[in-house]
Amino acid sequence: MKRIALVLAGLIALTLPARAEVAIEEVTSANGHVAWLVNEPALPFTALEIRFRGGTALDRPGKRGAVNLMVGLLEEGAGDLDAQGFAETREALAASYGFDSGDDTISISAQFLTENRNQAVDLLHEALTAPTFEGTALERVRTQVLSHLASRASDPSSLAGDAFDSAAYGNHPYGSYDGGTVESVSALTRDDIVNAYRDTMVLDRIHVAAVGDISAEQLGPLLDQLFEGLPQTGAAMPDRVEFGLPGGTTVVPFDTPQSVALFGHNGIEREDPDFFAAYLVNTVLGGPSSISRLMNEVREERGLTYGIGSYLIPADWTESVLGQFSSQNAVIGEAINVVRDEWAKIASEGITQEELTAAQTYLTGSYPLRFDGNANIANIMVAMQLEGLPIDYIATRNEQVMAVTLDEANRVASELYRPDALHFVVVGQPEGVVSN
Repeated sequence: MKRIALVLAGLIALTLPARAEVAIEEVTSANGHVAWLVNEPALPFTALEIRFRGGTALDRPGKRGAVNLMVGLLEEGAGDLDAQGFAETREALAASYGFDSGDDTISISAQFLTENRNQAVDLLHEALTAPTFEGTALERVRTQVLSHLASRASDPSSLAGDAFDSAAYGNHPYGSYDGGTVESVSALTRDDIVNAYRDTMVLDRIHVAAVGDISAEQLGPLLDQLFEGLPQTGAAMPDRVEFGLPGGTTVVPFDTPQSVALFGHNGIEREDPDFFAAYLVNTVLGGPSSISRLMNEVREERGLTYGIGSYLIPADWTESVLGQFSSQNAVIGEAINVVRDEWAKIASEGITQEELTAAQTYLTGSYPLRFDGNANIANIMVAMQLEGLPIDYIATRNEQVMAVTLDEANRVASELYRPDALHFVVVGQPEGVVSN
């Protein structure tokens, strides 16, 4: 088994070269399931990525952590197999499955050899359609989740994220950690897990991408085989929520020599025509160290942190621009002032042509490096579907990056970055920093 697993790992890494010329075709099965496919028969291996839109945001009121716990149980017994039997069958097939949950999606990853394709899909079908949620497995996975939650209670970054999200999004699912709390997870029953499954694992919110040794004629029946038995629809999607945290500072006292700061305000939607301009401007402000103003001013010039960045976060039901860094308690106040100054500077003065060109060169040059294996390409394709991007996006993406002009970038910088709205949540014992 170890030899087969090593072969499979090698195939995952080596199947496709780094490139951005990807020929995608849309496949529709007899039962109406749609998938995007890259047929790459060079090696007898396929990567499959499945997303169920909704994710942990569909936790029922008072049941926070149910979807996360449910997803952790999908391979802990299915059909006639208990957890050990499922694992042994998977290993005998040299197949690999991954199950994960996030605010907006449940993610299923599968990699399998061509010779074992049908059996590997049958086993995954059992996990998707007939999980047992057996009591012993439930308690074992619950214990693992509770251990993780206990460790988060002493992690300054987690505390900062929780405080920031709670203040920004309140009672919306985005306002709390999607793994739940010790209290909520401890109280979950098997019925709660079954309800979470029924709310989320449904046909009308599936997105699929496949890359590897499989043709369109083979993929269609595979989709029908895989999803047979899933219900059509589940729980209603959550409402949209606006970023509700005003400008200012919140200090969360915590005994640590180094404080963590999380900062941000509302952002820009992914489908906004100005998104690429915003993406380029943010690359200049808080992107890679060779370009980033924040890295240059906070780390290189003043040595106040080991690392800092800013990010556009276009979630399904809100959007934000966020950043984070850590500094010694004695100097984090100075670091916060530098970040505020840079935020105000990019809003009022914009960026230079030299900076725009450097950001465009970086983004277009690094893009092909993402396409370094079947699984990565499948991940990119399913993310494109979730974001509503066209099937030819990979071919046109760099052109869109290069089409942004300096005037467009600076107009968007003045609209997106609002120094008066910037809020810092600081966890630690920051000297000279107070809540306001």
